Amino acid sequence: MTVTIVGSQLGDEGKGRAVDLFGDAADVVARYQGGDNAGHTVVEDGTEYKLSLVPSGVIRGKVGVLGNGCVVNPETLFSEIDALRERGLDPDVRVARRAHVILPYHRVLDGIEEDVKSESDREVGTTGRGIGPTYEDKAGRRGIRIGDLLDSDRLREQLEYVVPQKRALAEDVFGVEIGDAFDIDALHEEYERYGQRLKDGNMTVNAGEFLSSRLDDGDEAIFEGAQGTIIDIDHGNYPYVTSSNPTAGGAATGTGLSPGVVGDGEIVGIVKAYLTRVGRGPLPTELGGVVGDTPGYDEQGAGENEELAEYIREEGGEYGTVTGRPRRVGWLDMPMLRHAARANGFTGLAVNHLDVLAGIDELNVGHSYEVDGGEIFTMPATTERWGRCEPNLKSFDGWPEVDWSEVVEEGYEAIPENARAYLDYISEELDAPVYAVGVGPGREETIVLTNPLE
Repeated sequence: MTVTIVGSQLGDEGKGRAVDLFGDAADVVARYQGGDNAGHTVVEDGTEYKLSLVPSGVIRGKVGVLGNGCVVNPETLFSEIDALRERGLDPDVRVARRAHVILPYHRVLDGIEEDVKSESDREVGTTGRGIGPTYEDKAGRRGIRIGDLLDSDRLREQLEYVVPQKRALAEDVFGVEIGDAFDIDALHEEYERYGQRLKDGNMTVNAGEFLSSRLDDGDEAIFEGAQGTIIDIDHGNYPYVTSSNPTAGGAATGTGLSPGVVGDGEIVGIVKAYLTRVGRGPLPTELGGVVGDTPGYDEQGAGENEELAEYIREEGGEYGTVTGRPRRVGWLDMPMLRHAARANGFTGLAVNHLDVLAGIDELNVGHSYEVDGGEIFTMPATTERWGRCEPNLKSFDGWPEVDWSEVVEEGYEAIPENARAYLDYISEELDAPVYAVGVGPGREETIVLTNPLE
């Protein structure tokens, strides 16, 4: 049995929480794309764990796998592993030999390109972690893979081929002075050392073979996506996207397992009860109120709803796990969710942050869009057209603040009636049942209707 956890919106939906919630019945948790730009927060017994690369399931003592679709910063990997060990955990993390390696020059070039784009107001708002440049090298067939770190001569050969290209790009194209990030000897020494630690820890695997073998032995597996559907490079609002495929299809290419294996399992869409994003790009249901230096902020859009946006941001702790940047806030966007449901084939939903909306008298949902003189019910294919969309809002009566711990203890029927009507609407529109409802940050603050692994 497999369960694929997919963000249905723009990231930050609470995927790590869902992995942690359902993960007790799993044996293996595999990340299938992205790198250390993925902020996953897990709260266990009041203790908060913030992870950006290591799969969330290791908090429960599960085997964590970084699949071949991931890009891996070894410095971040070992820093997180060491930090977890200092807190009394013993993480078992395996890394696909086919996964590509983020090197210091990727991070430098990431920052340079964003700076250049900002001059023409085209910056994406990346985390600056070198994710995009690493995927560029992967597609350009000049990348360095985890397996290369295990072979000193091969690593040297690869560095001698690619680093002069990167140095020329930085110096001749962008006119930037370079440092150790472009020093072949220093890079070889540092990354050979990472390779030795991977080798000593027996951490590297052929991901597809490893996962297939575990499944054949009867293990249960969770495939963990980073980011969200609407920033998928193929299905998102390009160019304001990540560099990989967070959608369910990415679980096959990013783990080495067949689409049949992924499709035969459950695909759980994670939905935040409202909408947030970090970075630029359209947001038709945006409420406004983000600080003015945040990419994507439009002062004209921050009007009467600014106070409400700030309220939701503070109640929901809507600041990036990796970047700390304040997130833009909007009403739930149903055309966005319909697009996500079609692209992923959700078999169930986990709706998080329902408690954040308690106490608001009236809630709105973007039910459809008005664009070019007509009404549409899903996202347009181009970001330019999406940017012209105006939401047709559907109103819901709010619900009061309640003792959510008592609600969790009593179960789904104890959720306030108006909140259940809100959940029913989401479920009906996406043609998928609600499996879980999050009403607080902790694992125990979740109402579970269905555990797909049980």
